[in-house]
Amino acid sequence: MRAVTLGPAGTYSHRAAGAVAEDVDFRESVTGIVETVATGRADRGVIPIENSIEGSVTESLDALAEFEVGVVREIVTPIRHALLAQSGEFTTVASHSQALAQCREFLEAEYPEADLEPVASTARGVERAREDPTIAAIGHPENASNGTELRVLDEDIQDRDSNATRFLVVAPTDERSKAGGKSSFVVYPSMNYPGLLLELLEAFADEDINLSRVESRPSGERLGDYLFHIDCEAGMYEERTERARERIESIARKGWVRWLGSYDTEHVLY
Repeated sequence: MRAVTLGPAGTYSHRAAGAVAEDVDFRESVTGIVETVATGRADRGVIPIENSIEGSVTESLDALAEFEVGVVREIVTPIRHALLAQSGEFTTVASHSQALAQCREFLEAEYPEADLEPVASTARGVERAREDPTIAAIGHPENASNGTELRVLDEDIQDRDSNATRFLVVAPTDERSKAGGKSSFVVYPSMNYPGLLLELLEAFADEDINLSRVESRPSGERLGDYLFHIDCEAGMYEERTERARERIESIARKGWVRWLGSYDTEHVLY
């Protein structure tokens, strides 16, 4: 099995993908990962969907709405950030925007004068630090010795010890399963009126289904037009979940409803 995830080698996504496949290739964006799976050029894609500190990864939400793929697994992994550099004499900290945000308190307290440079991934930031002695990176501490040696200037610099990221494993739609303790939907009503969101939520509440996440994103069709990402704690094999889907499909009859899949959660340590 071949999987694709955010590269280069050494990203947190790469570590999560190791629980999915031994053959892992890399893309520079989440959109590129999902498109690769949707077009049949990879068996699996591993994408970050939510962090316990910074919340949802909006590019992942938008890619799941744009491309026809399924979700077959969820991987939750703790995030340990370290500050890596050739020396303590640096002027810039380069890392993924999420990692920079997750270490905001540390950076403001210890390196308030440092410039922050968002890059495509934590591993890309580590590459920048190896190339330029004026740049430090934020990444997993093991990345310091994965190539040209870097110094670990500080460990566990994330703002919260409970920092964890949730990854979704995407696959072709014909591999979706109705089994699993969670299900994900994307709902595009293509309309707006008072009580619309309440009606969508009641479809689950009336079936005694708990919602673990509800989030709106611009549809891209017109200003003020939104679609909704909904995660619920029930599998599609359950009759109540099927009834809830039928209701939201009726409510969104002018638009569409995409069931991404039902799946279980796996906790992975590295």
